[in-house]
Amino acid sequence: MPAAFLLTAAGWGANQFSSLLGGYQAEFGLSGQAVTGLLVLYVAGLLPGLLLGGPMGDQYGRRPVVFGAIAISVAGTAALMAGVIATPWLVVGRLLAGVSTGAVLAAGSAWVRDLSHPPFGTAVEDGVGARRAGVLLSLGFSVSGLVSALIAQWGPNPLVIAYVPHLVLSVAGLALALSCPETRTRDVQRSSQASGIRDPRFRRLVLPVSLWVFVGPTVAFGVLPAQVAAEVRGFELVYAGVAALLAPGFGAVVQPLARRVARRGECAPAIVGLLALTAGLAFAATAAWLVLPWLGLFADLLLGAGYGFCATFCLTVVGRIAPPAALARLTAAFWVIAYLGFCTPLVVSLLEPVVAAPVVLAVLGSLALVTCAVVSAGDQPDRDGQERRRADHIERLRDAGVL
Repeated sequence: MPAAFLLTAAGWGANQFSSLLGGYQAEFGLSGQAVTGLLVLYVAGLLPGLLLGGPMGDQYGRRPVVFGAIAISVAGTAALMAGVIATPWLVVGRLLAGVSTGAVLAAGSAWVRDLSHPPFGTAVEDGVGARRAGVLLSLGFSVSGLVSALIAQWGPNPLVIAYVPHLVLSVAGLALALSCPETRTRDVQRSSQASGIRDPRFRRLVLPVSLWVFVGPTVAFGVLPAQVAAEVRGFELVYAGVAALLAPGFGAVVQPLARRVARRGECAPAIVGLLALTAGLAFAATAAWLVLPWLGLFADLLLGAGYGFCATFCLTVVGRIAPPAALARLTAAFWVIAYLGFCTPLVVSLLEPVVAAPVVLAVLGSLALVTCAVVSAGDQPDRDGQERRRADHIERLRDAGVL
């Protein structure tokens, strides 16, 4: 749990900026496309963080990579605080936030999974490490948006003070995690990331589902608040903060339920998540079209449920198919694909002059439903697939020293 708490700190640093978009727009006169561009700029830093953090975590160890990434996250937050002096610091801060979060997601998710299973932990249930990583990440991702919004709405010097909680959380997380051991074993035979990517389950299941993981949360806090702002005048920041809490927060709540749903089939959590996402996008389109803030908040819950089920499904399948020496790298490959969904608000903003946002949201909902049908078609259990999963599980137990 102390290692997983660092994922909370990383999630906090990643999303503390989102609910402040309206504040920066009002304070500095930035355009809507400029502030959504700052939101997406985070992805530009995140991709190299993932691509470097995964291999480095497998080669040099999860622990030093995660600790170094949290230090970079603190530096990024300091740069965002300096943004009130010179706006270019916002660019630096968002890039550093992306780099640090990417490295923590890649190496940290693998570290938490390793610590959750023998010989480091006591849990032997399949997927428990993935759920712990997902829940703690979502906790920071969700709470940070609301806390930042409340500070920005009523606090003094809000565009500086709103970042202080992340600094405190990061320092406390590092202190708690000092007792967590390194889990990378030197006697594990090296294996390439490609051995996991070539697995049919990665291409057929993880790849299409991962594209949708962050579509729901980013629509919730990056698109809907601006669409219903006319009905919440004076409380735009608070509304955005509540949206940033509801979607990722509800995603954290539903992730433990994925285990029960998975009993009905390996792809059952993905199917539930994509259906929830389809419904959420339909309600989001209606809320944006009719300018109904309350309906937007209801849509946020469904969008969060889609995020929670899809993220847990992908992390669980990656944990099953990744060779022990390539777990962090394959986890990084998943997060690289998943974070493409973070570009959704920018796409909606760029298309808005020619296509209304409700129409774009409705089209996205239709595409999510198509993806659900594709995944359902690929979830046809056969004898070979069952034997492969059984063999994977036995191999994991042997690597852990249980067998």
